[in-house]
Amino acid sequence: MKPARSLIVNADDYGLTAGVSRGILDAHRRGIVTSTTLLVNRPVDPALIDQLKASGMGVGLHMNLTLGPPVTPAKRVGSLVDGEGKFIRDAREAAQRARPDEARIELGMQIDEFRKIMGRFPTHLDSHHHVGRHEPILELVLDFARAIKVPVRTQDAEVRAAARKLALKTPDHFMGESGPDAYWSSERVIAHLRALPGGVTEFMTHPGYFDDDLAYSRYGRQRDTELAGLTDPEARALVEREGIRLIHFGNL
Repeated sequence: MKPARSLIVNADDYGLTAGVSRGILDAHRRGIVTSTTLLVNRPVDPALIDQLKASGMGVGLHMNLTLGPPVTPAKRVGSLVDGEGKFIRDAREAAQRARPDEARIELGMQIDEFRKIMGRFPTHLDSHHHVGRHEPILELVLDFARAIKVPVRTQDAEVRAAARKLALKTPDHFMGESGPDAYWSSERVIAHLRALPGGVTEFMTHPGYFDDDLAYSRYGRQRDTELAGLTDPEARALVEREGIRLIHFGNL
């Protein structure tokens, strides 16, 4: 008898562009996506927010210190921004430059902004470009998760151990990446579902519709491929045949 298996399929970057947001909604409606994380430092069409609220997906906060402007006035968080008042794109450099007190102010403001937009706390916390796996940002993310009593994403054993030391809820396994090629092709979705380990697994995914607003991104057209993979009818059928329980972070 196979061990019980639960799966969170999280689509990062809701609010990045209209095409990405629409793609995430479709990946939930027609596929296996159960959860998303919202970027709050960019304007989002109110209609897309209404659709997100009505979707039934878990919605977490995509804590962001690497793309666009801060929510906080830039002069208050000078260590987080460049000369144009924008975040530094490289996650490791952003974390190294960040003053913990300024990063705490900005991340706290992002939680407040999420609550204004969604009317509640997020289902979980994760971070754009994985900036939250680097100190001192990791400690801050875990502190905020403990303060508002929500689970966190943990990308590796070291981060998972740090979260569990604080009694934070987090999946047992993490799968997913973004690079020059699309990660969640149909073939890879099916292969990972067939080999899914016991316990709770998170698939980190990036579905979306490529458009002009996404042309700047190194992970742009790959989102179309991920959308196709995550909505492949065989993926949903395999989940049902294998008895995999689809959940979001709020179910942990």
